[in-house]
Amino acid sequence: MKPTVLLTNDDGIGTAFLHALVAACQAEGFVVKVAAPSGERSWIGRAFSRHRKVTVAAYPSLGDEAWSIDGTPSDCVNIALSHLLRQKPDVVLSGLNIGFNATMPLSLSSGTIAGAIEGTAWGIPAVACSLDLEQAIFARVHRTSAECPPELRPHLETACRHAARFAKALVGQPHRGLEVHSLNYPAGVTDTTPMERASPALVRHGSLFQPSELGYRFTWNDGKAIELEENSDLAVLERGLISHTLYDFSQVGRI
Repeated sequence: MKPTVLLTNDDGIGTAFLHALVAACQAEGFVVKVAAPSGERSWIGRAFSRHRKVTVAAYPSLGDEAWSIDGTPSDCVNIALSHLLRQKPDVVLSGLNIGFNATMPLSLSSGTIAGAIEGTAWGIPAVACSLDLEQAIFARVHRTSAECPPELRPHLETACRHAARFAKALVGQPHRGLEVHSLNYPAGVTDTTPMERASPALVRHGSLFQPSELGYRFTWNDGKAIELEENSDLAVLERGLISHTLYDFSQVGRI
């Protein structure tokens, strides 16, 4: 019997990055179910839509079955697992995110990682995957996320193939606690790019808002590293390698 993967993301169900991941998972032999936000829900962390109704609509011609959900990534995975899927999937895979999800502050803010966290909260192996992009490419993809620039396509497909294989390797493996694998791919990833275990870089961003006419608007900055560590996810990416961070939330606070 084919294993089943549940896919989600935080960039929206119509993105080329998610559709490429669907294709890679199908090629890897998965039954592919998709439950993803109807539009972008980035930087939303592990938010749930507590005070409003969440609508769900079938999304044809994507994977084996797909739903567009007007909610957060956590909403999507929770609703799919509790109401939409007839049986529990073998793995939850969240991504492929437009841009990296490296460093501790970004990981805590990421809707992509939150989607994977919701999977592991149900006792399912869970993976979040993200592709680092040069700023000019990021701006192009963000503007027209349903399309992938031709020069980026080989790297996107490589990252998706790797993520699908990584998820496949977790099928049938013991899953204890609350573990999430976070994969960050360098912009120029190829089939021969090595993967290295990493820890989240500790960075302080300070203000992320600038005054505007109506108050304040979000403005990204790279922040400042508290400690420069060779095995941080940011350092691994900067060396052109695939960063693999394992978040074990069941160990937080234990001595």
